[in-house]
Amino acid sequence: MKEVVVGVLSDTHDHLYPEVRELLEGVDHIVHAGDVCRPEILSALRAIAPVTAVRGNCDAGAWAETLPVRAEFALCGARFLLGHMGGRLRDEADVRSTGAERVHVVIFGHSHQALVEQRNGVLHLNPGSAGPRRYGRPRTIAFVRIAPGGGDGCDEDGGMGGAPVDEGAHGPVRVSADIVVVEG
Repeated sequence: MKEVVVGVLSDTHDHLYPEVRELLEGVDHIVHAGDVCRPEILSALRAIAPVTAVRGNCDAGAWAETLPVRAEFALCGARFLLGHMGGRLRDEADVRSTGAERVHVVIFGHSHQALVEQRNGVLHLNPGSAGPRRYGRPRTIAFVRIAPGGGDGCDEDGGMGGAPVDEGAHGPVRVSADIVVVEG
Protein backbone atom coordinates (compact mmCIF):
# COMPACT_ATOMS: atom_id res chain seq x y z
CA MET A 1 0.00 0.00 0.00
CA LYS A 2 1.44 3.37 -1.01
CA GLU A 3 1.09 6.00 1.68
CA VAL A 4 0.94 9.55 0.34
CA VAL A 5 2.70 12.25 2.35
CA VAL A 6 1.55 15.86 1.99
CA GLY A 7 3.67 18.71 3.32
CA VAL A 8 1.46 21.51 4.66
CA LEU A 9 2.53 25.06 5.42
CA SER A 10 1.06 28.50 5.82
CA ASP A 11 2.04 32.07 6.54
CA THR A 12 5.51 32.01 5.01
CA HIS A 13 5.37 35.82 4.72
CA ASP A 14 8.11 36.25 2.08
CA HIS A 15 10.39 33.53 3.49
CA LEU A 16 11.14 29.92 2.62
CA TYR A 17 13.71 28.98 5.21
CA PRO A 18 16.26 26.28 4.24
CA GLU A 19 15.15 24.18 7.22
CA VAL A 20 11.55 24.23 5.94
CA ARG A 21 12.66 23.33 2.42
CA GLU A 22 14.74 20.43 3.76
CA LEU A 23 11.81 19.03 5.76
CA LEU A 24 9.61 19.09 2.65
CA GLU A 25 12.06 17.13 0.48
CA GLY A 26 10.51 13.84 -0.58
CA VAL A 27 6.82 14.70 0.00
CA ASP A 28 4.32 13.73 -2.67
CA HIS A 29 2.42 17.03 -2.63
CA ILE A 30 2.65 20.43 -0.91
CA VAL A 31 -0.28 22.51 0.35
CA HIS A 32 0.17 26.21 1.19
CA ALA A 33 -2.70 27.80 3.15
CA GLY A 34 -1.98 31.41 2.20
CA ASP A 35 0.05 34.47 3.12
CA VAL A 36 2.76 33.45 0.68
CA CYS A 37 3.57 37.13 -0.09
CA ARG A 38 5.90 36.45 -3.07
CA PRO A 39 5.42 34.21 -6.12
CA GLU A 40 9.02 32.99 -5.85
CA ILE A 41 8.03 31.05 -2.72
CA LEU A 42 5.55 28.99 -4.74
CA SER A 43 8.12 28.47 -7.52
CA ALA A 44 10.62 27.13 -4.99
CA LEU A 45 7.98 24.80 -3.52
CA ARG A 46 7.02 23.55 -7.00
CA ALA A 47 10.65 22.50 -7.48
CA ILE A 48 10.09 20.05 -4.59
CA ALA A 49 6.60 18.67 -5.39
CA PRO A 50 3.27 19.66 -6.98
CA VAL A 51 1.64 22.53 -5.05
CA THR A 52 -1.93 23.48 -4.19
CA ALA A 53 -2.10 26.99 -2.74
CA VAL A 54 -4.66 29.62 -1.80
CA ARG A 55 -4.49 33.37 -1.37
CA GLY A 56 -4.21 34.81 2.12
CA ASN A 57 -5.07 38.27 3.41
CA CYS A 58 -1.44 39.43 2.93
CA ASP A 59 -1.18 38.18 -0.68
CA ALA A 60 -1.58 41.12 -3.07
CA GLY A 61 -0.80 42.02 -6.65
CA ALA A 62 -1.42 40.46 -10.03
CA TRP A 63 0.38 37.21 -9.15
CA ALA A 64 -1.85 36.73 -6.08
CA GLU A 65 -5.03 37.24 -8.11
CA THR A 66 -4.22 33.92 -9.85
CA LEU A 67 -4.57 32.08 -6.53
CA PRO A 68 -8.03 31.00 -5.43
CA VAL A 69 -9.33 32.10 -2.03
CA ARG A 70 -10.66 28.57 -1.45
CA ALA A 71 -9.74 25.23 -3.01
CA GLU A 72 -11.25 21.78 -2.95
CA PHE A 73 -9.26 18.82 -4.23
CA ALA A 74 -8.70 15.11 -3.76
CA LEU A 75 -5.49 13.18 -3.16
CA CYS A 76 -5.42 9.39 -3.03
CA GLY A 77 -9.11 9.17 -2.15
CA ALA A 78 -9.08 11.88 0.54
CA ARG A 79 -11.09 15.03 -0.14
CA PHE A 80 -9.56 18.32 1.08
CA LEU A 81 -10.96 21.82 1.71
CA LEU A 82 -8.33 24.56 1.81
CA GLY A 83 -8.53 28.24 2.71
CA HIS A 84 -6.57 30.82 4.63
CA MET A 85 -9.13 31.54 7.35
CA GLY A 86 -10.79 28.61 9.05
CA GLY A 87 -14.18 29.88 10.33
CA ARG A 88 -16.74 29.15 7.60
CA LEU A 89 -14.49 26.56 5.98
CA ARG A 90 -14.42 24.51 9.18
CA ASP A 91 -18.20 24.81 9.53
CA GLU A 92 -18.64 23.59 5.93
CA ALA A 93 -16.34 20.63 6.60
CA ASP A 94 -18.45 19.69 9.64
CA VAL A 95 -21.62 19.73 7.52
CA ARG A 96 -19.89 17.63 4.84
CA SER A 97 -18.55 14.98 7.23
CA THR A 98 -20.70 12.27 5.61
CA GLY A 99 -22.24 11.49 2.25
CA ALA A 100 -21.06 11.64 -1.34
CA GLU A 101 -19.37 15.04 -0.94
CA ARG A 102 -17.65 14.03 2.29
CA VAL A 103 -14.61 16.06 3.36
CA HIS A 104 -11.76 14.22 5.08
CA VAL A 105 -9.38 17.13 5.77
CA VAL A 106 -9.84 20.89 6.16
CA ILE A 107 -6.66 23.00 6.11
CA PHE A 108 -6.38 26.67 7.05
CA GLY A 109 -3.81 29.12 8.39
CA HIS A 110 -3.90 32.82 9.39
CA SER A 111 -3.62 32.51 13.20
CA HIS A 112 0.00 31.27 13.19
CA GLN A 113 -1.16 28.76 15.80
CA ALA A 114 -0.70 25.08 14.96
CA LEU A 115 -3.72 22.83 15.48
CA VAL A 116 -4.58 19.20 14.75
CA GLU A 117 -8.13 18.31 15.72
CA GLN A 118 -10.59 15.56 14.79
CA ARG A 119 -14.12 16.95 14.64
CA ASN A 120 -17.12 14.96 13.39
CA GLY A 121 -14.77 12.55 11.62
CA VAL A 122 -12.96 15.38 9.78
CA LEU A 123 -9.31 16.24 10.35
CA HIS A 124 -8.99 20.00 11.00
CA LEU A 125 -5.43 21.24 10.47
CA ASN A 126 -3.65 24.56 10.89
CA PRO A 127 0.08 24.03 10.25
CA GLY A 128 0.97 27.21 12.14
CA SER A 129 3.48 29.57 10.55
CA ALA A 130 6.48 28.54 8.44
CA GLY A 131 7.59 32.17 8.17
CA PRO A 132 9.19 34.60 10.60
CA ARG A 133 8.47 33.79 14.24
CA ARG A 134 5.66 35.88 15.72
CA TYR A 135 3.68 35.99 18.93
CA GLY A 136 6.32 33.90 20.72
CA ARG A 137 5.34 30.81 18.73
CA PRO A 138 7.80 28.43 17.08
CA ARG A 139 8.06 28.05 13.29
CA THR A 140 5.99 24.98 12.32
CA ILE A 141 4.81 22.94 9.35
CA ALA A 142 2.66 19.82 9.16
CA PHE A 143 2.58 16.51 7.37
CA VAL A 144 -0.64 14.76 6.37
CA ARG A 145 -0.39 11.04 5.71
CA ILE A 146 -3.01 9.37 3.54
CA ALA A 147 -3.29 5.59 3.63
CA PRO A 148 -5.96 3.95 1.50
CA GLY A 149 -7.83 1.33 3.49
CA GLY A 150 -8.67 -0.89 0.55
CA GLY A 151 -5.29 -2.59 0.63
CA ASP A 152 -4.57 -1.95 -3.06
CA GLY A 153 -2.72 1.33 -2.49
CA CYS A 154 -2.97 4.45 -4.58
CA ASP A 155 -2.40 4.77 -8.28
CA GLU A 156 1.25 5.00 -9.26
CA ASP A 157 0.90 8.80 -9.39
CA GLY A 158 -0.65 8.75 -5.91
CA GLY A 159 -4.15 9.28 -7.27
CA MET A 160 -3.34 12.96 -7.49
CA GLY A 161 -5.01 13.79 -10.77
CA GLY A 162 -7.17 16.38 -9.04
CA ALA A 163 -10.46 14.91 -10.23
CA PRO A 164 -13.11 14.22 -7.62
CA VAL A 165 -12.60 10.80 -6.08
CA ASP A 166 -15.51 8.85 -4.69
CA GLU A 167 -15.19 6.88 -1.48
CA GLY A 168 -15.01 3.56 -3.31
CA ALA A 169 -12.18 4.43 -5.70
CA HIS A 170 -9.50 3.33 -3.22
CA GLY A 171 -11.63 1.99 -0.39
CA PRO A 172 -11.98 3.95 2.83
CA VAL A 173 -9.03 6.24 3.47
CA ARG A 174 -7.18 6.91 6.70
CA VAL A 175 -5.67 10.34 7.23
CA SER A 176 -3.44 11.52 10.03
CA ALA A 177 -1.40 14.65 10.65
CA ASP A 178 1.62 15.68 12.65
CA ILE A 179 2.92 19.16 13.46
CA VAL A 180 6.68 19.56 13.21
CA VAL A 181 8.62 22.35 14.90
CA VAL A 182 11.19 23.73 12.47
CA GLU A 183 14.60 24.06 14.10
CA GLY A 184 16.78 27.00 13.19
